[in-house]
Amino acid sequence: MGEMQVMNLDKVSFQLKERHNFEWLTNMGEVFSVFDQQDSGNICFGIEKDGIKKFIKYAGAKTKEYAGQPEDAIAILKHSIPIYENLQHKHLINLLEHFETEKGYVLVFEWFVGECLHSHWSFPPPHKYTHPESPFYRFKQLPIEQRLKSFKSILEFHLNVERNNYVAVDFYDGSILYDFKDNVTKICDIDLYKRKPFINTMGRLWGSSRFMSPEEFELDAKIDERTNVFNMGAIAFALLGGELDRSDAKWDAGQELYQVAIKAVALDRLERYSTIEEFLSAWETALKYGS
Repeated sequence: MGEMQVMNLDKVSFQLKERHNFEWLTNMGEVFSVFDQQDSGNICFGIEKDGIKKFIKYAGAKTKEYAGQPEDAIAILKHSIPIYENLQHKHLINLLEHFETEKGYVLVFEWFVGECLHSHWSFPPPHKYTHPESPFYRFKQLPIEQRLKSFKSILEFHLNVERNNYVAVDFYDGSILYDFKDNVTKICDIDLYKRKPFINTMGRLWGSSRFMSPEEFELDAKIDERTNVFNMGAIAFALLGGELDRSDAKWDAGQELYQVAIKAVALDRLERYSTIEEFLSAWETALKYGS
């Protein structure tokens, strides 16, 4: 690894593998925050102009955590544009515009004040689970009603994904933003969602193994609604239970909902709900009878 280059823009500084021109960014407003720890090859910024904040996602610079080539990061970022456009939803961060720069590509999103539930750069595990300031820890202290509402937002978004003929890929707690003041949940980072039909040609797909079904490790497996049902069930255990400890002793949301969640994460895909729609319907029925 060569010498890191320190970049200073307005109120932030960060390191890159080589210097890069960000004049286009400083022309858009004042840069007040930077998110430079992703391994995706993107670097993100918060900017503000005339009292309006926006979130900028950029590919093209050589970020310090990224092993690949900037061209590949640019291609993936561009490829994500129709995904954000086709899956627009009140629980998804809102893409406002996108454009090319001399050396890269820019996506501009509406700013959302939520905190990422897997902020591994500020609270690497185990602090994620134990530190009183960690967003995940604070989320787990919320009353169960608020956590149930948050999970329902995530389910509703993924019903929208399913209805638009997509499957979620690489969805994990790092894709969840939570606004603790207004109790609003939004989803970010759907860049790798795929149109159906989608076949696993990689073996181990992209994603966090904590939330991945067996077929996401299996070459030539079909990735479909049942895969997403597993993914949502695993998310339910993270937000409402003991994450990978899927015992009912660690579950906070009552026996009826536990039965729905445990069926969703069946290793045999045929034992799961067949669609997100079916899962959501079983979840709502259990909510009614469980309360």
